[in-house]
Amino acid sequence: MPPVTPPENSPIASLAAQARPFWPYGWWRWMEFRIGVIPLPVYFILVAITVAFLALGKLPTEISMVMALLAVAGFTAAALGKRVPLLKHVGGPIIFATFLPSYLSYQQLIPPAVVNTIADFTNSTKMLYLFIAAICVGSILSMDRTVLVRGFFKIFVPLAVGSVAAMLAGTAVGAALGLGAKHTLFYIVIPIMAGGVGEGAIPLSIGYSGINGTTQGEEFARVLPPVMFGSLVAVVLSGLLNFIGKRFPHLTGEGRLQPGEHGQVDSVSEPIVSHSIDLAGVAAAGMLIISLYLLGLILYHFTGLPAPIGMLFLAVFVKIGRVTPPAMQEDARVVYKFFNTALTFPVLFAVGITFLPWENLVAALAWKNLVTIVATVATLMATGFIVSRWVKIYPIEAAIVNACHSGQGSSGDVAILTAANRLQLMPFAQIATRIGGAVTVTLALIVLARMV
Repeated sequence: MPPVTPPENSPIASLAAQARPFWPYGWWRWMEFRIGVIPLPVYFILVAITVAFLALGKLPTEISMVMALLAVAGFTAAALGKRVPLLKHVGGPIIFATFLPSYLSYQQLIPPAVVNTIADFTNSTKMLYLFIAAICVGSILSMDRTVLVRGFFKIFVPLAVGSVAAMLAGTAVGAALGLGAKHTLFYIVIPIMAGGVGEGAIPLSIGYSGINGTTQGEEFARVLPPVMFGSLVAVVLSGLLNFIGKRFPHLTGEGRLQPGEHGQVDSVSEPIVSHSIDLAGVAAAGMLIISLYLLGLILYHFTGLPAPIGMLFLAVFVKIGRVTPPAMQEDARVVYKFFNTALTFPVLFAVGITFLPWENLVAALAWKNLVTIVATVATLMATGFIVSRWVKIYPIEAAIVNACHSGQGSSGDVAILTAANRLQLMPFAQIATRIGGAVTVTLALIVLARMV
């Protein structure tokens, strides 16, 4: 007669588990406890290795060392953010993973060797764009084709109306506080919605310096703080919307833009396949994603269109034109999930150290500037929330996409959507950030030139 196994949660099973020797069963339990995705013993080993290299003064700069640094630091910061009362409900892990490294670096509490290694690696490898490519293309290929097309057109309505409303509200608040309407519009409101640093603040400062006869560095120092703090406000408000969505589920599609969206390869227009995960297929999907981004880079040289936007349009064409079979689209979803799970917090930590100088963020903390920035971002998101009903998309998703228009470029999109737990909205976020930012900068420079 075979032995009887007691139920897993029964007292007998608990006693049996306690009676097991530490090796290997106790050790296995330790290995199953994780900080982020890192098993606890491995976490301590990586920390010890890092300390040893720093003590020797020979911290390696190769990819294995940098990824270990980012994983340990990013998941540690996120774990701390999850345990802060109140803040944990409005994107605490994201805020800690993004802004804590900036502060620690500013206070020189992170060894300079670590800061320099991470910053050099992030800048030289362009790892942020690989992350954006995996999230963006993976999202598009796993969407319902019909919903994808409708969503791309629909999202422009709340985005456009929200932008106009945010400009009017932000300028009015700044003027009422004594900042001056012109200064508020061009040096607080416009930078917030310019599309980040590289695609927004830099071209904006170059244009302002040419029109005003000032230096580009002077103008850049004036427009950068609102970009930084506007992105932080968007992260916090998006985390709050995620919390509201859990309380009022009828207001959200939990990452789906509109009712009727399946969030997966649709079974109506595509043949139904019984698909099991194949590592070769996942690798093929990864190479497809990389090739679309590289094609975006080629298009940039001929059209001037930012590479992520070129990649975005190419991915939409691949999806709508049925260029890839359903199995490959599901493999692309696996690539998306891997990058989302394994790399989000490490990437955010790298962003915090490399692209978020703490002194520039602090420069925006004058209370009049703060009130104006919060009013601008809140109006942009609230308008998207309200207008979304006109085009029949979920209010919370529309508000979050609008929030990305006030984010710090691609890094801001990652932080905002992660705080909202809606990284699958990345394609629409890129529209808000890239196209919305380009339109904002262009119109601002045209208007300012006519006013001078």
